[in-house]
Amino acid sequence: MDYGGYDHLLFERRENGVLLITMNRPEVYNAADEAMHGQLARVWTQVHGDDQTRVAVITGAGRAFSAGGDLAMVQRMAGDHERTAHMLGEMSDLVYNMINCAKPIVSAINGVAVGAGLVVALLADISVCAADARLGDGHVRLGAAAGDHAAIIWPLLCGMAKARYYLMTGEMLDGAEAERIGLVSKAVPRERVLPEALAIARSLATGPQLAIRLTKRALNSWLRAAGPIFDASAAYEMLTFMGPDLAEGAAALRDRRPPRFA
Repeated sequence: MDYGGYDHLLFERRENGVLLITMNRPEVYNAADEAMHGQLARVWTQVHGDDQTRVAVITGAGRAFSAGGDLAMVQRMAGDHERTAHMLGEMSDLVYNMINCAKPIVSAINGVAVGAGLVVALLADISVCAADARLGDGHVRLGAAAGDHAAIIWPLLCGMAKARYYLMTGEMLDGAEAERIGLVSKAVPRERVLPEALAIARSLATGPQLAIRLTKRALNSWLRAAGPIFDASAAYEMLTFMGPDLAEGAAALRDRRPPRFA
């Protein structure tokens, strides 16, 4: 399997069929621009078909997992029907390609994870998070409806009360609290995140492959059943990209000032 077409992702084969994938834009805290977002959406179909890979581990280069969508990309999308329509399809590909990838995915959340980065962090089958990492879905603070992954996975992971609170306020939480409420699988000291994720991956890679993959398939039926909820939330997010609040939220973030929503 050739992974040569991914200039924002690094690939390293480890023993026992473990594939380590590293998001590699450390100078911007691994924020996803159009190229990186597209690569994150399509890589899981290749992992699915890669006979040499039994388990994938994904992490971020440097101190962050991923700071979400690149602000310049967000501003290019605001009010642009063609760009938002394209993103709607790509957003769907990212979510469903992770859900339908037969191989287990482990996320090593080594630092901040928000927005598009949080999609990958939380849709992984097992998530290992730095206890001091900052996590959050900041869509509403930007003036956008919480689309991406939020409606399909947060209520299942941490319950409706917590999902409503964090998604409607946009408040951040740390890895220790995320573990406490069930949002992530494990929280460990930052220096242990990748070793722990790789140890879990090795355990999965040396276990009974068909049993593990079919267990994943069965569990992810909960997510497939919630597909219409995700589809609606993604469309709602793209709808808000066409309105004035998103443009104001992005400008306020760029100018480091409080937003003045309508």
